[in-house]
Amino acid sequence: MLTIGDRIPAFDVPAVVSNDMDKAFARATEKSDAGKWKVIFFWPKDFTFVCPTEIAAFGKLNRDFNDRDAVIYGVSTDSEFVHLAWRRSHPDLRDIPFPMLADVKREISGAFGVLDRKEGVALRATFIVDPQGVIRFVSVNDLNVGRNVDEVLRTLDALQTDELCPCNWQKGEEFLKAA
Repeated sequence: MLTIGDRIPAFDVPAVVSNDMDKAFARATEKSDAGKWKVIFFWPKDFTFVCPTEIAAFGKLNRDFNDRDAVIYGVSTDSEFVHLAWRRSHPDLRDIPFPMLADVKREISGAFGVLDRKEGVALRATFIVDPQGVIRFVSVNDLNVGRNVDEVLRTLDALQTDELCPCNWQKGEEFLKAA
């Protein structure tokens, strides 16, 4: 699995960016949104139970991530057509404001090292990538346990300070001072 300090791998995949059939699909690459922080999160499968709760949570905080000059990319091994059908059919996903990347060849999840060997789907992984394409945060949950999106945002805030941030630090709080 890729870890802190690694560069994100090259990828070029279809993505769902809208529910409107005329504008639904685009391409996404590691170079998309150059110069921005990226939050790349993986989920196992569309049309499941835990996954939409996480995707909706990222959607609700999308503006907060954007305010921090960060973009969100959601990735699963489902096709762009399955992503679109799920977005259109699930009320919590209809207005998702970030791209849903289709990793049907499992190239992205394989390159990031988050492909579950037994199930053949992406693990519930989250990566925060700095504007230079360097991974600064990694978190991976078991397939049955959803992640904490507020914690991803808190971690992004801490990373962007380039300061020493204590446990449970929140934006606006004091930093640690090195003696």
